[in-house]
Amino acid sequence: MTVTATPAAIEVSHVTKIYRRYTARRQFATLKSALLSGTMLRDLNPDETFPALSDVSFSVPAGATYGVIGRNGSGKSTALKVVAGITKPTAGTVRVHGRISALIELGAGFHPEISGRENVFINGIMLGLSKREVARRFDEIVEFAELRDFIDAPVKTYSSGMYMRLGFAVAIHVDPDVLLIDEVLAVGDEGFTHKCLDKFADFRRRGKTILLVTHSLNLVERFCDEALWLDGGRAKLSGDPRRVVGAYITAVERGEAQSLATENARAREAADAASTAAPVPDAPSPASGAGSPAPDDGFRASAGRWGSREIEIAEVRLIGEDGAPSHLFHTGERVTVDLAVRATVPVDDFAFGIALFNADGICCFGTNTALEQFVSDRFDGSGRVSFVIESLDLTEGTYKLDVAVHRRDGYPYDYHRLLYTFRVRSRTKDVGIYRPRHRWDFSPEIRIRPATG
Repeated sequence: MTVTATPAAIEVSHVTKIYRRYTARRQFATLKSALLSGTMLRDLNPDETFPALSDVSFSVPAGATYGVIGRNGSGKSTALKVVAGITKPTAGTVRVHGRISALIELGAGFHPEISGRENVFINGIMLGLSKREVARRFDEIVEFAELRDFIDAPVKTYSSGMYMRLGFAVAIHVDPDVLLIDEVLAVGDEGFTHKCLDKFADFRRRGKTILLVTHSLNLVERFCDEALWLDGGRAKLSGDPRRVVGAYITAVERGEAQSLATENARAREAADAASTAAPVPDAPSPASGAGSPAPDDGFRASAGRWGSREIEIAEVRLIGEDGAPSHLFHTGERVTVDLAVRATVPVDDFAFGIALFNADGICCFGTNTALEQFVSDRFDGSGRVSFVIESLDLTEGTYKLDVAVHRRDGYPYDYHRLLYTFRVRSRTKDVGIYRPRHRWDFSPEIRIRPATG
């Protein structure tokens, strides 16, 4: 028996797209002189051009949903515009089989001075429909865009959301064979977004081909049959969406961790350079003992370092479950705050403290060894202190860490204020700060189940 392969609806083969950088080093007096010279690209120096795409190849089978992911500037939108025919590749070939509708620059053909009704007809004809076909679908387009009361008003009176919704509705009702989508799910409120997703699902059921460019990784995992990761204009990985998204997230997190490490090192260097040996701050430690309560504005001090330095915090590391230092963690992971400390003189009155703050400066948690009834005895020389958080039950976001060593009455030996930034990632997009361990229970009458995978 012969097995027939599914034909490709989109074929992109070794496509390179080069753009010219805008510089003042070379300019043509007129368009005519530029064209007559015939050397616009050849004569440019290497730093005057940049490749938006470099030798990119992929194929989308008919009826498949294909996702393209990557950072800003990775070439995603350029790839979509090349497929749509909006721009031509510098090298390589692109073949698309069937009628295309591109949700890229919604309403790009709208004229602001005429009504929405007239623009629907003009835009629909531009997208390949006949006037009769537009008339047949007109009511459905207007209903989908939720613009029944405004369709005869000039488009210039529309809000940006109304404008984009109408453009989306026209493009989606062309009934194309190939649908190209570029981050257009922000065209309305949550209810409209669900309508868009339902329309995409309907397209899939009817065997349409969808090429989706998005930053929504959950959308790629949920809808796409295959995915492509572009990085710096090059194809980094393609195939199973979960595998591609997982690799992309790992790379992004690695880059974030490196960036945060650099940021923290600079903050520590600046604080060290600005700190002095002896002054005591007006506001005692956020984790100070009961004998020296913090004032109402105790958490408003700016980033810095202060203290008398009888005991110094020489190094601060955040360590993940794998035992390696990091600045990026996932909700629920074990995290250790590891301090290297040294006493310049023997000290018998001391307490170690930490405090966690979110990006808005709100204290999420603070404690110290005095509050937790540890009784100091003696410290001399060098040592290490580890504060182990068995489960980092914070929601996704950016957080700051204060660390301190002080007397039990709050007098600071060494206080590091907002010098250490770390980030928490989560595939569940909760709100707030704290994510408690929990479960959901349902009676048998309520049929509901968690998402697969």
